[in-house]
Amino acid sequence: MAAYQMGSGHAVPMSLFRGNRDRAVKAILQELLPGLKFDSGNLLVLLEGGKDKSLYNTDVDYVFRQESYFQYLFGVKEPGCYGILTIDVKTGDQRSVLFVPRFPDEYGTWMGELLLPQDFKDMYEVDEALYADELNVYLEGASPKLILTLSGTNSDSGLTLQPPEFEGKEKYVTDCDLLYPILSECRVIKSPEEIEVLRYVAKVSSDAHIRVMKFMRPGRMEFEGESLFLHHAYSVGGCRHASYTCICGSGTNSSILHYGHAGAPNSRPVQDGDLCLFDMGANYCGYAADITCTFPANGKFTEDQKFIYNAVLDARNAVTEAARDGVSWVDMHKLAGRVMLQRLKEGGMLNGDVEEMLEAGVSGVFQPHGLGHLIGLDVHDVGGYLPAEPKRPSEPWLSKLRFARILRAGMYVTIEPGCYFINWLMDRALADPNIAKYINVEMFNRFRRFGGVRIEDDVLITKTGVENFAIVPRTVEEIEAAMSSA
Repeated sequence: MAAYQMGSGHAVPMSLFRGNRDRAVKAILQELLPGLKFDSGNLLVLLEGGKDKSLYNTDVDYVFRQESYFQYLFGVKEPGCYGILTIDVKTGDQRSVLFVPRFPDEYGTWMGELLLPQDFKDMYEVDEALYADELNVYLEGASPKLILTLSGTNSDSGLTLQPPEFEGKEKYVTDCDLLYPILSECRVIKSPEEIEVLRYVAKVSSDAHIRVMKFMRPGRMEFEGESLFLHHAYSVGGCRHASYTCICGSGTNSSILHYGHAGAPNSRPVQDGDLCLFDMGANYCGYAADITCTFPANGKFTEDQKFIYNAVLDARNAVTEAARDGVSWVDMHKLAGRVMLQRLKEGGMLNGDVEEMLEAGVSGVFQPHGLGHLIGLDVHDVGGYLPAEPKRPSEPWLSKLRFARILRAGMYVTIEPGCYFINWLMDRALADPNIAKYINVEMFNRFRRFGGVRIEDDVLITKTGVENFAIVPRTVEEIEAAMSSA
């Protein structure tokens, strides 16, 4: 059985991708067959894989990562490929064909032994493999009535995936719009084999987080935590890639949601009394983890830190208990906000009716992001705002939600409530009488240099609840015990 495996890491069977192709074909026929103008012949799905990209105008390439839709259907790690699914619309039979680059012999000097199409066929368990320069000849022989190519706009990035160009395209009837929502919806519900890959990469990431938590102390640099995480994920878990740039914020940096960018590269020395908010996730065979741990640099929470941390933990626990198949994700976001506002009120930072505060958007002062997101082959996975699903809420305190769907068993999502003290948001809140009336100004201002807390788990939605794949210390007591055992 062919499989992707790095060292002793999880063996990802190529049957995973064959199953993805089967589900995709079934969904395509179910969605499109009633509207097709032909009832026999071939319908083709044609996807283009990712390409090698040079670092500006140099002869150095970025480390290649496969385009996610191509990875979903073919599981191919090499760049420069095309893939076709040939579907007989009358019988529903499908045939998978992989088209691979043809390199001159001299490339073997730098790349090692050059694989033949038969090698790719065996490695990826497709029905046929040919060279990419044979694509036009294959299309002529297949005589497709319609070719579906892939183009669509990602609702998180706003960027549009461009349809592939190929020789002879003008000779065929093509459509680049129909496929995107169908494949995106296929990716929302994870197969049993996908779930095992996600479980594995979450475990590797969890173990790396614990190792970092035990390592960090005042005097260490933030980037030392990032370095240790990446080293563990690769050396122990076989994860060559991280799913995103590591966020390793200490002190006030813990309130910067996407800290770690080029202008702030996890470069601050950690101070005694800091909270560390470390958001890091490994990637294995394209599948992502996304886990955040918040912990005290010196191993002991202060009373203020306990107050904010437990408010976030209670919000996380409430959602974890309530989330399941059939529940609205918007309601889960509201639940998290409601619980956190209640805890902040009990601690003296807020006053007034919690439901009124919720509707006024007070929770958005402290958590200016959605409760979580879909996760899979992209860390912010596709499927959030598809045409058939609920639209993005218009209320300002709900508009940051990355999806507004009803949860379904088999979805894989993050649950990541947070509470941050961000100066410009605090200033805006105090200048807005509709929000300021709920705030204990003196206590609120005392937290201006506090930073922030986020607790992020990766969970599988089931019929009866959730299964949490993030296995890390979560309570104050668990975190302090883990750090004291370093």
